[in-house]
Amino acid sequence: MSSPPAAAAPRWPLILLRITATTLAVLALLQVMLAGSFLNGTYESLKDHEGNAMTLATVVLCQLAAAALVRRPGRGPLWPLWTTAVLTVAVVGQIAAGYARSISVHVTLGVLLVSGVLFGLVGAWRLPLPARADHLPEPDGSGRLPRPGAPLEVSK
Repeated sequence: MSSPPAAAAPRWPLILLRITATTLAVLALLQVMLAGSFLNGTYESLKDHEGNAMTLATVVLCQLAAAALVRRPGRGPLWPLWTTAVLTVAVVGQIAAGYARSISVHVTLGVLLVSGVLFGLVGAWRLPLPARADHLPEPDGSGRLPRPGAPLEVSK
């Protein structure tokens, strides 16, 4: 007796991760632009830089929750969870360095943070979406479905 085929992994956690990763990347690039504007002499940009940092911190926490959902119940890889956890710690450190006016740490960590955010963005969009439940192929009698992306064998 074979076991029933496994249900398809839900698609919504990965879609949520893609949304938060894209939002985080846009906020990180906006943060760089606001910092550059401040350094060019538009001192009002510093207040916007601070507000954007708080928004970015909120979105990175949302992404941490989305990455946990990609792992369970989404049955996805573990790397989005640990990379987002590292990004969360880096954002907290970045905000602390900014308030402490430790400019050398703030700028260096900012460069690394934007790089990490963009790495996460590319990785989130490279993860394949699970197949829709209504588009699953019929089981081959073994009780297992073909792996997504694997070639399908056609029986004659």
